[in-house]
Amino acid sequence: MMDFLPTFLDGVYTIQLSPFIDDRGSFSRLFCNHELSRIGLASEIVQVNHSVNKDKGTIRGMHFQYPPDAEIKIIRCIKGKVFDVVVDLRENSSTFLKWFGMELASEKYNMMYIPQGCAHGFQTLEENCELLYFHTAFYKPTSEGAIRFDDPMISIQWPLEPVNISLKDKSYPFINDTFRGIQLS
Repeated sequence: MMDFLPTFLDGVYTIQLSPFIDDRGSFSRLFCNHELSRIGLASEIVQVNHSVNKDKGTIRGMHFQYPPDAEIKIIRCIKGKVFDVVVDLRENSSTFLKWFGMELASEKYNMMYIPQGCAHGFQTLEENCELLYFHTAFYKPTSEGAIRFDDPMISIQWPLEPVNISLKDKSYPFINDTFRGIQLS
């Protein structure tokens, strides 16, 4: 079973899993199209990615895809814990350019549901963290977009000093007055 908890960002949910736990360990459902349709998932999952991160404080993000390849993402930390962040880039959203972050941890059995038009990233809070990403669109380099993890207009409050950031993630431009946001049809 999955419990969907809305955040203050339009269409962003935390998902609390209800594992069956006994002396053997645990069993939980990570994906159920029927249950996820209750919060608007109408697309199929077409790609699942696995991220392995060795250093505490590592930041990956803030990534998204432009339409027509915009995607819904569902994120689950399967080892360790991370601070997971979503930034609303939808031009007509009431929460445009606002961010939401929370701890995802393997032992908390929680996930993040990220709608189209939002950027996603995370910071590892421990060494050797692993995440699964469920995507509703295939990755297309020509549709790739990103904002800086340290953009002062967004001002994400990362819990740790950022370390181990890719050159690509450091090189994205800051949001400025010409940024109009993502328009979804």
